[in-house]
Amino acid sequence: MSTDNPYDSLEPAEEDPDVPDWDDEYVDRVSDRLMFNYDLEKDRTVAGRTFTLYGKMEMHHQKHFLHPALSFAHHDSYDHVFTTRIDRVTVSDLESLVSLGHETADDWIEADEEHYATEFTFAVVADSIPEDVREFVDGFRERTMLKKGYYGHYEINLVVVAPEQEDIVASEITDLDTAFRLWERIEEDESGFLARLRQRLQG
Repeated sequence: MSTDNPYDSLEPAEEDPDVPDWDDEYVDRVSDRLMFNYDLEKDRTVAGRTFTLYGKMEMHHQKHFLHPALSFAHHDSYDHVFTTRIDRVTVSDLESLVSLGHETADDWIEADEEHYATEFTFAVVADSIPEDVREFVDGFRERTMLKKGYYGHYEINLVVVAPEQEDIVASEITDLDTAFRLWERIEEDESGFLARLRQRLQG
């Protein structure tokens, strides 16, 4: 049976005891899309700044020779998503989040031969998207190589969404913006967000 409600096919996060219940209806719906792949937390504080929603996904890859006990080529990847509300978002707000991303990378990443990649995605929920903010995010890409790439790299991504306007802009690399497009069915973008998760989980 067809429906115009894009949430009908989603299991409500509040029915899962391991997923917090957000008072913010929009963020709560976003959590419904993230809950199957991310461990979610409410009101996570990082370097003195509190984020409404925080999510973490870990992916560990390894190859086997003849038997699983004989493994090699270990690679670890991590995704972190931080969501906050800034009603009147500015470029300075985003630059501050980028700086926080670098600071967090220094504190959180265990740089060694097994680290492959870490992504930090900062998503801002706003009333509207000013043109200078749109231009800043649309052309944004921030990748840092660790020990010239021997210890992998980390990426900082930005997403700014104005839900009431059904408007969104995301930086070049991330496809997490799909989770924030609640006015669109997630199945319509199988080639992006879901496909990437499926590929990573399958190794």
